[in-house]
Amino acid sequence: MASPSLNLVITEPELKLLQTLVYQECGMFFDERRMHFLQDRLQRRLKTTGLNSFYSYYQLLTSREGRAELAALVENLTVNETSFFRNKPQIDLFHKKTLEDILNKKQSRRDYSLRIWSAGCSTGQEPYTLAMVVCDALAYYYLRNPLPFEMPSPKPLIPPPWKVEILASDINYSVLRAAQEGIYPDHHMEPVDYAYRLRYFDKIGDKYAIKKAVKDLVHFDFHNLKTEFLPQRNDVIWCRNVMIYFDEAEQKRLISKFYRCLNAEGYLFIGHAESLFGLSDKFRMIHDNNGTAYQRIEVAG
Repeated sequence: MASPSLNLVITEPELKLLQTLVYQECGMFFDERRMHFLQDRLQRRLKTTGLNSFYSYYQLLTSREGRAELAALVENLTVNETSFFRNKPQIDLFHKKTLEDILNKKQSRRDYSLRIWSAGCSTGQEPYTLAMVVCDALAYYYLRNPLPFEMPSPKPLIPPPWKVEILASDINYSVLRAAQEGIYPDHHMEPVDYAYRLRYFDKIGDKYAIKKAVKDLVHFDFHNLKTEFLPQRNDVIWCRNVMIYFDEAEQKRLISKFYRCLNAEGYLFIGHAESLFGLSDKFRMIHDNNGTAYQRIEVAG
């Protein structure tokens, strides 16, 4: 058994085997710049398992008994940086332009459903931000476009007959558990203005808990973007700072999947440092006030 304090040296063939396994499992690609990070995480997991070689570790990962360890390794390779209202110009574009366009089109054809997917949701701040923004947008939209439906009492967050579903997914089980809990320390609340805190959170000691009515709009689930079994019929997909983990071939495959997972003229939001340039010609870029999104192009035929 390896000593917990001993750092074994990984050989080139071992590294190649493990690098390929991670790529096949979840699409994450580690180039020369990020190879040190991969090696560091492999060292940590090797110590945890107590195995005495990286080849033994590879054998464990590829065995039926090693599925849990493979999941643990993937969790250790993801950097779960997130915050409420991250990239405000993009959130504003979603709030003021994208949602308005979707709601107008849906109301004109009497389709009162709205489906949004947050892919790579981490600890939940993104999908909960989207839920709060949708609630605000629908309340304002309803004031300007009233429908002949009686408003229940007490007034619901989502005015009838509208129905909202926000699916939030990640490959990391531990962040999904934290997201489902929906409780955040005070320092995570800095980007959330006071009105939003009052409307959508309960204060519990020194922490903030997402109100049940908001939580009920968001459904958390495990998804590996490498697979083909992904949520369909989405009006909007958010997938920010996930493609940076993938090589170009995997990025192209992912964008094609997102195209198929979107409704006609649906919208895709990616990270501000990411771009579809050179990856797909099936989306048109929308840029407004430093916020960027991509709209699915419909092909006649």
